[in-house]
Amino acid sequence: MSSGRTPRWSLALVVVALVVTGGISFKELAGDETTKTLTTVSADQLDRAETDLASLSVGDRGVLDGYDRDAFDHWTDPDGNGCDTRNDILARDLAAETVDDDGCTVLTGTLTDPYGGETIDFERGEHSAEVQIDHVVALANAWRTGADAWDDTTREEFANDPANLLAVDGPLNGQKSASDAAGWLPPAAGFRCAYVVRQIEVKAGYGLSVTADEHDTMAEALDSCTVADTRG
Repeated sequence: MSSGRTPRWSLALVVVALVVTGGISFKELAGDETTKTLTTVSADQLDRAETDLASLSVGDRGVLDGYDRDAFDHWTDPDGNGCDTRNDILARDLAAETVDDDGCTVLTGTLTDPYGGETIDFERGEHSAEVQIDHVVALANAWRTGADAWDDTTREEFANDPANLLAVDGPLNGQKSASDAAGWLPPAAGFRCAYVVRQIEVKAGYGLSVTADEHDTMAEALDSCTVADTRG
């Protein structure tokens, strides 16, 4: 790998598990396996995001010359658990999910959509697209801001990194498209802080740049963050 970084793929993505990626847990399992989307961050997470944002290179929007989504080999099996990344993320983010006999293919489940706040019943088949897997930092945006210079291995890592993936409402994912934070933020205002913190984490981890407008939008979102009370 040209970047020389340790891959950030999870060692295991289990169907029923508490998954924490990059310090923000997007799925918490109670005794009845219900889930909730976190709208707060810890003081440490906020401090790290502010530090990382200050470290990001600020530049032009970049161009899409030569961009091809297929240059990012996605929905592979980088952690070697026998399941593709798309099903790993569905298993991570859906509640009460059922899995096919292959032990990988998620058939049904319930998503509390972080972007819009709605509850969506997922069923594989004709209406599968109602729940989609979003690259929090879009592939095209990554290309504009540094990924055009990556090798294939790093692009595959990025495209399958759980820290950069969320199961979300399909239409809202389409609405976002390849926008950066300056162009689109989740309609659920309470999730914008965690969303921007995740974008900053990913961009900092992969050495991607931001535009001036993107930087300012991220800074404003961090100013609106609600810090979790971690006292017992």
